Amino acid sequence: MPMKVNALDHLVINVTDVQRSANWYASILGMEIKVFDSGPGKTPRTSLVFGNQKINVRPRDADKVEWFTADHETAGSDDLCFLTTSTPEEVVAHLKANGVTIEEGPVAKQGARGTLRSVYCRDPDGSLIEISSYEDLK
Repeated sequence: MPMKVNALDHLVINVTDVQRSANWYASILGMEIKVFDSGPGKTPRTSLVFGNQKINVRPRDADKVEWFTADHETAGSDDLCFLTTSTPEEVVAHLKANGVTIEEGPVAKQGARGTLRSVYCRDPDGSLIEISSYEDLK
């Protein structure tokens, strides 16, 4: 039987300013900021925790040896979709109240389990952020 993955544990985003990005994801998307020690002589790491997942926030110019990075680190090149139990109207109101520009939405999009109602915005580096809900999550 071939190997098969069944879940996403974490992903890594490259950013120009770790603190600015972490604060945005915490204040706009409600994620919890966690800073952890990565060992003697190494730079502390920042993660954003939500549900059973996390996002590691890595400086775009991080040392490739210390941080074990991808080959082409580019801030603002991510396209991430997050699920919420909030309605699209509540998402729009929250983004507007926090001065976040809405790029598109609410619009119907195809998700992993069916049709999503999505609202799009951008994080501080310009990555596209999709905030979505399934009808059955309400």
